[in-house]
Amino acid sequence: MTDRLRGGLARHSRTALVAVTTSALAGAGAFVLLHKAAPGDAGAQPTVVDAAPTVALSPRAVTGPLADALAERALIAADSASRALRPVATPSASPSPSASPSPSASPKPKPKPKPTVTKKPKPKPTVTKKPTPKPKPKPIVAPKPKPKPVAKPLWTIPLPGAQITSCFGPRWGTMHKGIDFAMPSGTPIHAVGAGTVVSAGWAYSGYGISVVVDHHNGYLSHYAHMSQDKVSVGQEVKAGDVLGLEGSTGDSTGPHLHFEIHAGMWNQVNPAPWLRDHGIPISGC
Repeated sequence: MTDRLRGGLARHSRTALVAVTTSALAGAGAFVLLHKAAPGDAGAQPTVVDAAPTVALSPRAVTGPLADALAERALIAADSASRALRPVATPSASPSPSASPSPSASPKPKPKPKPTVTKKPKPKPTVTKKPTPKPKPKPIVAPKPKPKPVAKPLWTIPLPGAQITSCFGPRWGTMHKGIDFAMPSGTPIHAVGAGTVVSAGWAYSGYGISVVVDHHNGYLSHYAHMSQDKVSVGQEVKAGDVLGLEGSTGDSTGPHLHFEIHAGMWNQVNPAPWLRDHGIPISGC
């Protein structure tokens, strides 16, 4: 009885050992296949390795938990073997880039000439001429009537504004033959009317510087005691022309004009009525 038990255990152990060995071989074959088909080897083709023959175990030989473990291992080994038989996509080795020849030095291209840009002339601004306004007609202005020239008097007073200090007639025991007109020295003396100068300067004793004018009507006017005469003999004068300046030359006690009227030379007449007759009013004589 004991011998039979030992012999059965020995057969079971050998059967289990064969199954384990078979599974180990199947795993090793799958490892070798995966190693040879590794993508690190360029150009390597997958090598098909025949899986180790699976030893079929009789269900009578192995039973119980050991049989379940062996069956699981067999399934794992078969799955590994089927995976190892699948073709592995190996990336094609890209050809190593060949060294391209260094480009030969080519001449530098000439720079393209810049296109000539013709500046467009700026359009001249259009100047609109303003219409020239028509000149306004000037209002017709009636010319002012020219004032009639004031006729110069034919006769005038010899020393306007002067004070009469002595009249014609006897004086201090002698005959005073004229009228004295007093004004400051240097006052202009005027001709009483138009005529011709017949005497000028120191001509007669006692009269100092004097001027005689012939009025061409039979009468002459005489102007004495001047400080300076302003005319010369033969000069034509008009009423109001300056004959000289008042002074005190000759027999004189002070600046004044000694005025005489001659009806013919050295025929002295009273000047007061003669002046009045010629439109020259005087007072005091």
